[in-house]
Amino acid sequence: MLKVFLVEDETIIREGLRDIIPWQQYGYILVGDAGDGEQALPMIRETRPDVLITDIKMPFMDGLALSSLVNKELPGTKIIIISGYDDFEYARQAIRIGVEQYLLKPITKATLTATLSEVREKIENERQAEDYLEKFRSEVQEYEQFSRRRFFEQVVTGQLSVGEIYEKAGTLGIAIEAQCYNLILYSVQGRSDLSGFSGENADPAVQIRDALTRFFSGAPEYLMFRWNLMTYAVLLKGEREKMDTLLQHCIDTIRAQAQPYEGQVEWYVAVGEKTERLSGLAECFEMLSHTYSCRHLMREHVLTRQNTEEFTGGEDESRLKNLDMAKIDPAVVRGFLQNGTKEELADFVQEYVGGLYEAAASKMFCQYLMLNVRFTAIAYLESLGLKQEAFAEELPAVSPSGMQIKREELGTYIRTVLDRALELRDRRSSSQGKDMIRQAVEYINGHYTDENLSLKEVAGYTNVSANYFSAVFSQEMQQTFVEYLTKKRMERAKELLRQGDKRSAEIAAEVGYKDPHYFSFVFRKTQGCTPRDYRMGGRRG
Repeated sequence: MLKVFLVEDETIIREGLRDIIPWQQYGYILVGDAGDGEQALPMIRETRPDVLITDIKMPFMDGLALSSLVNKELPGTKIIIISGYDDFEYARQAIRIGVEQYLLKPITKATLTATLSEVREKIENERQAEDYLEKFRSEVQEYEQFSRRRFFEQVVTGQLSVGEIYEKAGTLGIAIEAQCYNLILYSVQGRSDLSGFSGENADPAVQIRDALTRFFSGAPEYLMFRWNLMTYAVLLKGEREKMDTLLQHCIDTIRAQAQPYEGQVEWYVAVGEKTERLSGLAECFEMLSHTYSCRHLMREHVLTRQNTEEFTGGEDESRLKNLDMAKIDPAVVRGFLQNGTKEELADFVQEYVGGLYEAAASKMFCQYLMLNVRFTAIAYLESLGLKQEAFAEELPAVSPSGMQIKREELGTYIRTVLDRALELRDRRSSSQGKDMIRQAVEYINGHYTDENLSLKEVAGYTNVSANYFSAVFSQEMQQTFVEYLTKKRMERAKELLRQGDKRSAEIAAEVGYKDPHYFSFVFRKTQGCTPRDYRMGGRRG
């Protein structure tokens, strides 16, 4: 039922309208009436009616003044003015205020009920349109996140000028202007990542990532985006004096979510250095990436430029007085091969080799280090199911020379081994990803007419987690799952519209929309015209 409020200073007319109109029969409930605008306003604020019926000339506060206030405070309320004055100036003012209907006295029951029916239909249509728009926004949210990711990638890698950043941010509805900025990179990984779908909901890493997504999405000071499959970035923005507090709150939140699951998940946070310019974010991110790459060498969960330099020795490697046996552990190299990227390789090798070489530069130790990396890489690739006889044969041999092995030689050898191992790993992953996407596309093409088809269902079919599937699908297809599914449905709908005289409702059902009105809404939103216009020749795609 829609709520209606009546304001009329003539008691006989007010009571007559109040009592003679069968409000419920026309979908309304009368929530109040008053004799003037001043008396009515607090009651209207309390009852928040959907429709206001008011006389135009009343003592204390007239109908135009009341309508103006209601329109500002309750813009969704439809206003019907009744007037005994056939004066164009009144009508003009009513139009300017945004009054829905302007009726002249005497008002008959038939006139008012017809008007009420017309207004009710308009309200219901508007609300249905709002519901459709909200549903559509919810469905395309994944696509919007993909667009945000592309935007932030361009920002932090210096691909956009400051003017272009503001322009694109405005298009995407991102409030990016602030006095000061900083960046962090974080990852939380568990057993379901890059593996089977079974048990995904029980995996604490998934729960932690979801909780962090909710946290960052709900705070305007943080702008989160996915950097790669398992790494997320957050752009912090705010007042200069508050940046350290914002950063600490960010770190504390990640730690609080992850620490209860110590041993079940691996988590890292790398912290950048604040800048007061958007143009400074590219340099900030470059240093942050170097800091983040040190997670393969350090046992710290929170990585900063200061503690990574202290660990690796920075430019003054003489600070590393003793051999760091933790670095020689094959798990360090294996960890990098599992989670590292080619972009991090140079930084990893530089830090890995630096302190070790300075601490123990004997030829025997260098040869041991080379063999350690070589055998670890071979064992890792074999664990992926790859036979690595050819891999081992194509690698450079460990130097048999009696001369001292130079630091550059050691670094080049290790970089060559790891680079080739990463290439094989990524080639296998890409092949698996393509197979997964092929299976997914085949499944979508065979089930797109099912209204309940979801990303989680398709991810389950391909035996991976929904989070991983979403990231790989977007990366491989350069569009999101929802975008692909919607395009598939719209293309089929256009075929059916061109082929025959099926009703729009029938076509909607055939392409996966139980609600024909929502189908029409999505069609118009994505194709630029209604299904009927498309059939009649107004085709845009």
